[in-house]
Amino acid sequence: MKLPISWLKDFIDLNGLSIEDIARKLTLAGLEVDEILYAGLPMPTYGTGEKHEFKTNGIAWDREKIVVAEIREVKAHPNADKLTLLNLFDGQQEQVVLTGAPNIFHLKGAGKLEKPIKVAYAKEGSTLYDGHADGQVLITLKRAKIRGVDSYSMVCSEKELGITDESDGIIILDDDAPVGMPLADYIGDAVLDISILPNMARNANVIGIARELAALTGRELKQPNLEIKTSGDSVENSVTIEITNSELNPRFVAGLIRNVEIKPSPYQIQRRLKLAGVRAINNIVDATNYAMIELGEPLHAFDYDILKERAGEKKIKIITRAASEGEELVTLDGTKRKLTAINVLVCDEKGSLSLAGVMGGSESEVYDASKEVLDAIGVETKPGEMPQGKITSRGKSTVNVLLEGAAWNFINIRRTAKQHNLPSEASFRFSRGVHPALAETGVKRGLQYMAAWANGQIAPGLVDTYPLKPKDSVVDVTSQDVKRLLGIDLSLEEISALLTRLEFKCEITDNKLQVTAPNHRMDIDEGVVGLADVLEEVARSYGFDKIPTTTMADALPPQVGNPVHEWEEHLRDLLVAIGLQEVVTYRMTSPERESRVVTHAEYVRIANPIAPERSVLRQSLLASVLEVVEKNAKAESVAMFEVGSIFEPVKNDLPNEPRRLAIVMTGARIASAWDVKDSPKFDFYDMKGRIELLLAGLRFTDIVYAEAASTYTLHPGKSAEIKVNGQVVGVFGELHPLAKEKYAFGDAPVIVAEFDLEKLRGLNPSYGIKPVSEFPPMYEDIAIILDESVAASAVEALIRQTGGKTVTDVRLFDVYRDEKIGAGKKSLAYSLTYQAEKTLTDADAAAIRNKIVKRLENTVGAKLRS
Repeated sequence: MKLPISWLKDFIDLNGLSIEDIARKLTLAGLEVDEILYAGLPMPTYGTGEKHEFKTNGIAWDREKIVVAEIREVKAHPNADKLTLLNLFDGQQEQVVLTGAPNIFHLKGAGKLEKPIKVAYAKEGSTLYDGHADGQVLITLKRAKIRGVDSYSMVCSEKELGITDESDGIIILDDDAPVGMPLADYIGDAVLDISILPNMARNANVIGIARELAALTGRELKQPNLEIKTSGDSVENSVTIEITNSELNPRFVAGLIRNVEIKPSPYQIQRRLKLAGVRAINNIVDATNYAMIELGEPLHAFDYDILKERAGEKKIKIITRAASEGEELVTLDGTKRKLTAINVLVCDEKGSLSLAGVMGGSESEVYDASKEVLDAIGVETKPGEMPQGKITSRGKSTVNVLLEGAAWNFINIRRTAKQHNLPSEASFRFSRGVHPALAETGVKRGLQYMAAWANGQIAPGLVDTYPLKPKDSVVDVTSQDVKRLLGIDLSLEEISALLTRLEFKCEITDNKLQVTAPNHRMDIDEGVVGLADVLEEVARSYGFDKIPTTTMADALPPQVGNPVHEWEEHLRDLLVAIGLQEVVTYRMTSPERESRVVTHAEYVRIANPIAPERSVLRQSLLASVLEVVEKNAKAESVAMFEVGSIFEPVKNDLPNEPRRLAIVMTGARIASAWDVKDSPKFDFYDMKGRIELLLAGLRFTDIVYAEAASTYTLHPGKSAEIKVNGQVVGVFGELHPLAKEKYAFGDAPVIVAEFDLEKLRGLNPSYGIKPVSEFPPMYEDIAIILDESVAASAVEALIRQTGGKTVTDVRLFDVYRDEKIGAGKKSLAYSLTYQAEKTLTDADAAAIRNKIVKRLENTVGAKLRS
């Protein structure tokens, strides 16, 4: 938020405070000043070694050389058609000034002006910004001849004075500008660029900043005078309001002003708005923006006569409702917008008028019929006059204005502004929460300014519909709370004084302070959270920089580990150690995205999704990791994992959130290099090897790989389930071709694995210590022929069971199929390791081998291959 210091002075006396002092106090209170822009006022000077606390920019205006002057006549330049010569009085003497300003060119040759034009005048030797250069380039005015005429001074544009970047015309000051006064004394200013964080949204206005500064300095806050003079028929006789959903629209206030004259706002108002970053348009629109920046309540002005024309003989009925799906509205920017049911509209009985809290509609906007516009639509006017009577083609400027001030659901406004990409000053405030109490205050202030700047007559009364009044939070605070949580000793009276400065209502009863939040605060809760909120205000008002450094007085809580978290961290370390990269994906997805790999009948649906593709909570972690791998599929090799939750819906309750591990690998097994020509692709066995290393690192020994049940996710014949201690804890294998074709993967196989971490973590790992034998092992290979239907895992189990403790290792190293060994047969070759508490002989090994072969022959019909 950009805040002119001159505006701040309307609500607090700043005498004795430098601009840097103000910036420092606000920053320490949580309103960080990012930059100070000087527009005329003297800039700070720093001595050698002094610290520059704030980023500063701008220009100071020389009090002797840059003054208020008046133009008395505009004459033609003798040698240039596009230049004029001004007879100008600077308070001391008359000057002849050359200019090419287009906004006074129409006065050329009109003779002595009946009413002189007040301008900003820079004398010879003044330092200004170059109005024709890009950016801010300083120049010094020097005497020169231009087309045969001496030029040594100039009347200034806003760019030349560093107010804005506008350089098309000179500044036309208000009629009361005192000729000869230093311009710095008249309109010199400085602007604080304040970062308004979400917890400070209430201060996105001038009076909010003034309130904070008053509390920090102990000075009086000057409250705005909201008394208004009314005349004519009451607005309540002409307008009614209907709110269809009070949760979306807690309050709606409307006021009426008649017989306004649309024209530019006073220059002082335009200047403040521009310095605050808001474009000046006309006195009516400027009044709504000015009141909004001043008080924090966004307002919207409707052309009352258009509403009356739409209503016919009936009263104007303003209705707030949710938009119909597909309904359309043309907003003030001329864009036709297709609306959805989450959008809220301000309507009458004929249809929509504005997008609530975000932007008005074009049909009922306040209209300024300049002569150029009237000529374009064929409306005749006399010089200096506006047409009288109603012109339905909008050829006539707005005469009567209905002014809206309302409160809206901040979440709904945030969603609507994001949906339609309509960031605005109004949506910025409404999307962070504006208290409904400000609606009435804002409308009254807006009507005040319209009456002052547009000579209108305010209709008596306001139409005020207030179906959902918020409850003011009440919090009890004790001196012990302040001491324990802030570390400072304050009496209840001192705490009350600090909070009263911020307009909290305080009452001391029974050794405690009962604190009621003011009606502009929506961020104060109740209970324990409310106590923290109130103590934050105490600390800010007291001064964070004044709180002493102390040691913690409370006992430290017992240090309790988190076994689940520690186990998962160990799991992650192991996965990274075996060459996998961790990813963290969105927990939000859509059924359509997950259906590429798995389908579910029900999901946990998000009430306010940020996008259609993030409308439910995921039920497959593997689907999330596959999306990431798909985006990185052009990489030579991808090996990723994620540890995270899935969300299983439970009727009428919160979802279950079991933990899962998903692994995906695809691409080259070995990175390309000068000595690597054709690297093989990742396959089933690459994943199996990594799973073996992972489970070994988790100290599991009873591991079995069995054929996986047929699923849409995994390729039949290239997948397996993993059993640990007899329980199925996961599956792995190649992604099914039908699933793979729904992703933008390359030709390489996509190998996936998924584990149920709840089951895996619940199993007992083996931490036994096995001594190193002092006797040598014996190694022997055997090959057996058996039926194709017999699983290799069953053979291995029989070998281990028959050999007992003497067989310390069994490894399958070859599978062979050929017609020579018989149809429906296969050959399995195993490497066996024998070791005992003695040195084994060949006879011992032969006895063990024969015992194993005989058991295999009797059990599975295997024969030793010669």
